[in-house]
Parts: sequence; structure tokens; C-alpha cells
Amino acid sequence: MEKNRSPLQPILLIDDEPHILNGFSVALLTAGFDNLIRCQDGRQVGDLIARQEMEVVLLDLMLPHVSGQEILRRLQEEQPQVPVIILTGVDEVTTAVQCMRGGAFDYIVKPVDGELLLASVRRAMDVRQLRRENTLLARRILSGGVENPDAFAAIVTRNRRMEAIFRYCEAIAEGRQPVLITGETGTGKELVARALHELSGRSGELVAVNVAGLDDHVFSDALFGHARGAFTGADRVRAGLAEKAGAGTLFLDEIGDLSEPSQVKLLRFLENGEFYPLGADAPKSSSARVLAATSRNLEEAVAAGSFRRDLYFRLRTHHIQVPPLRERRDDLPLLLAHLLEEAGREFQREELACDPEVVQVLAAYDFPGNVRELKALVYDAVAGLSGDRITPAAFARLAGDQPGAEGADGDWAGRLQRLPSLKEASEALVEEALRRTGQNQRAAAMLLGITPQALNQRLKRR
Repeated sequence: MEKNRSPLQPILLIDDEPHILNGFSVALLTAGFDNLIRCQDGRQVGDLIARQEMEVVLLDLMLPHVSGQEILRRLQEEQPQVPVIILTGVDEVTTAVQCMRGGAFDYIVKPVDGELLLASVRRAMDVRQLRRENTLLARRILSGGVENPDAFAAIVTRNRRMEAIFRYCEAIAEGRQPVLITGETGTGKELVARALHELSGRSGELVAVNVAGLDDHVFSDALFGHARGAFTGADRVRAGLAEKAGAGTLFLDEIGDLSEPSQVKLLRFLENGEFYPLGADAPKSSSARVLAATSRNLEEAVAAGSFRRDLYFRLRTHHIQVPPLRERRDDLPLLLAHLLEEAGREFQREELACDPEVVQVLAAYDFPGNVRELKALVYDAVAGLSGDRITPAAFARLAGDQPGAEGADGDWAGRLQRLPSLKEASEALVEEALRRTGQNQRAAAMLLGITPQALNQRLKRR
């Protein structure tokens, strides 16, 4: 399959001097922008923009036959949404002011520094994408519907807040900027990330990595790879996940747990798409879009000094807050039916029925583990079912698990007389998960957000 070109709409380069066009082209190609149209004759611009919408235009002012300012006026009339960067040897304030008043996005004096040019092009592309997203978002809001429901098929919902999130996803999916997805554990943040990738139309794959608990060395090696001989045991070159994602999407889960040195490296990568594999002297580049998710409150982490403020604002160019299940209780009947069908297939119990009162029992519970917890409970109920009908008795223990019943809400840790050690807290959570799921290790592991194998190892170490 042919690789998608970057950007999807071409960058138009207009200059009558071939060596300048060559220089601009090399700089853009080196930065990963390979969808370029070169034009040496200003008289051809009209036909070009009549046939093709451009992403960005680089325009020389001093052209034979047709002046750059005349071309700028025509571009503003026919493609006003396209940023135009003026590149000229004329270093005059009056001319610069005229161009900016005429709608130019930027004004750069020759000879042009390559880094300055690339920075201006990237800013122009960001502005172009924001304009596109604003237009799409306005259209989605006015239409009131989701145009690509298949992309969200894995998220079972009819909740209005979730549908609003879907419309927002459709509006921002094709962009280059990072997206920060926040929400409590078990709410489906990774499913939102996968929907964004599917909607994006990117040619590369979705590459996901959980960064929680990774030290800086492991994070750098996983994300950026290493050169041969970078460290003991590095007997061959290893490509990192950023390179593997290529022109696709890089999903970083639990970003709030990233160490300070790793935060610095991620920020550099987000700024220009470049990274250094461990032990390498030359940088590599990736056009992968970064999606990040966390269940932590990053604003509090920034205030506490554990998360960089500049990285936080860079990540949340777009922000999606996934609501907890207790705020979308209207989805419980739909989710219950879906999970019963899914669990029935797994346990070969496909003729299951469910009492209507079950939804009432579930609706009275706050689900601190959200949809993941509901799934674990349903699977456990089906696994232990003797007949073919789910009754409220299968979930009766939820009444004693309510946070309010034990005085444990979001500030439960503040009420403890003594803080447990991490080992004690871990063991208590494992015990509670096993209790809630009737000692079903598979369901308990699902509730804890770990694999059954990881839970089994924890139990063996007791």
C-alpha cells in the first residue's frame, strides 16, 4: 500500500530561482514533509490553486510577470484558509506591514535560516489544522450527530456526553497536535485513543505503551530505540516505538507517572518530531501523532512540581475528559446486555436471561472501577451461574461495597490513622478484588487492571 504523503494537502513553493526552490525542498523533505509542489512561474499559480487546495504556501515577493503581492491577493480570495509565508530579499518594514495586512501568515527575509523556515511552516500547519478543526467542530455541533459511528463501535453507549466526545474526536482526528485523554481508571481511555487513530486516516499503525513505572533508561530505549553498542548487551540496532509508529499514532498510557528526565525527552520529541536513539550521534524523526492518557490529575501534579508545566500544556492542545460510569448510569442497561452477551460467548452460555431488577441493583452502586469493574462483575456472575438467568442475588454484595457505607470516598486516604506501606496497600487491594469477585482470579485481575498471570505471580509471592 502506498504511504500517505505529509501533509495530506501539498505545500506550494513559489520562487523563480531554481537553487532557492531546491534549498527549500531539501529542508522540508529532511523534516519529513514530502508532499510538495514547486512553481517557478507566478503565471501558473492560478491554475494550480484552481485544481488543488494547498496546506501552506511559501511565496517569493520578487517574481517576474506577476508580483508576489498580486499572488497573495489572489490566494486570499480563492483559498483564504491557507497560510501564506512570504520569503523575500526585501527587508523593508513598509513592505512587511503591507503583506501582513494583506493576509500573510509570516514574513521571512532571505537568506532564510532552515530552522526558522521549518518553525514557521510548522506553526502555519498548526494554524491551518486548528481552522479545519474549528470548522468541523461547528458542523458537528450544528448537525448534532456522529458521522462515523463505526469508529466508536467498541464503546458501548448512548449517553449524550459520550456522543459529544465522539463529535469532538471526529473534529480533531485528522490533526497533528497531541491529545490528552483523562479520566478515572476503567473508563475506556484507550478505546477513545483507538477511535481517534481509526478516524485519523493515518497510514501507520497505532503503537501503545504503558509508561508507568519505566525508569528513564527503559523509557528512552522503548520509545526511541538504541544504536549498536549503546550499552552492555546492545549487540544490534533496535528501533524504538516512535520509529515503529512512523506515520501512525503513538499512544502513551499513564503519562502522569513519567519520570522528570523522561518528561524532558518527550517534550523535545513533541516540539519537532526528532529524537536520539540511545548511543546515537544523529537524530531521527517521526511524524507519529502522540496521544497520551492518565487517570491522575495533571494540574495538581504540575502544582506539586512532579509534572512539567510546559509538557502539560503541550500535551493538552486537545483535551478529552472521559466521564466515570456513575455519571452515565443511563448506559447501564446497554452495557449489561453487551457484557452478558460477551461473557456468554466466552463461557458457552449463550441462552442467558437477566431479571430487570439487576439494573436497579447496579444503578445503586458507584463503580469506582468503572466499566472495567462492571465487566469483571458480569463475567464473574456468568462464570458462577448454575442456571440460565442472572438475578439481583448475583450482585447483592455490591450493597456492602458502597464507598459511602464505609466512609471511603475520594479522600479516603486522608482519613486513615496510619498510612499503609505500598506492600500492605497492594496486598489489601488484591484481597479486596478477590473478595468482590468471589475469589475468581481472572475477574479480580480485570478489576485491578493487571493480567491474570501478574495476579497469579503476586499470590505466589505471599
